[in-house]
Amino acid sequence: MIQILSLLLLCTGTAADLLLCNLIPGNLKQIDAGAGQVYGVNDTDYIFRLVDQSWTLLSGQLIHVSVGAAGVWGVTNSNTVFKYQDNSWVSVNGALKQIDAGGNKYVAGVNSQNSVYCLNQDQVVSLATTLTYTSIDGSLKYYSCGLYGCWGVNGNNEVFYRYGVQPTACSGTKWENIKGSLAMVEVGADGSVYGVSPEGDVYKRDEVSEMNPVGTQWIKLNVCGKYRHVSYDMGILWLIALNGDIYKCQVSCPC
Repeated sequence: MIQILSLLLLCTGTAADLLLCNLIPGNLKQIDAGAGQVYGVNDTDYIFRLVDQSWTLLSGQLIHVSVGAAGVWGVTNSNTVFKYQDNSWVSVNGALKQIDAGGNKYVAGVNSQNSVYCLNQDQVVSLATTLTYTSIDGSLKYYSCGLYGCWGVNGNNEVFYRYGVQPTACSGTKWENIKGSLAMVEVGADGSVYGVSPEGDVYKRDEVSEMNPVGTQWIKLNVCGKYRHVSYDMGILWLIALNGDIYKCQVSCPC
């Protein structure tokens, strides 16, 4: 285990828009938070889980890991799909380079050709290792789901929202192109939407709600440095810097 230490990180700005961030030990290339849990993988594809404020090394190697209402899922550098079941990784059929378990017990992801797929709730809760994927029209390099639907970015860093996604109908109904440019996007269990721009800046989608699932605008967050990955759960924003440093941030100033 690696014990977590804290170092306060502040950027200039008003008290209303400051993020209070702690630099914590470790080095990751990707992180995912959901259902009160946090997982990540490092540059050598080793897998870590946050347990009692410490990083615990898990068996196996993954290039991308995701945790949420659908459980814990991951993909390897050969695009093999795994789910964490009974404290061990179980290989299932399919070939994905990025996967997301943040939907309401449905799973989504993209493959090496940027084709988009999902698993309905009945497939996710199944103990079978041969699952039936649903193909979704469009082309994305990153896809993430939450309370009010799914968001994705394509190879040109264009942002899209998918309407009509349901646990029993994960394919949804139609895309809407959302103004903005992001390299990746992550949706929290509560519907919050965060993303990282191609330049490494962190953004939040403002006023996302059940009545307006696409929100109104992108708000640039006042955090120091440049980042490559972001995840959000239960009031905590997790950031991975370009050099792999890990930051744990409160989403608002407590003062």
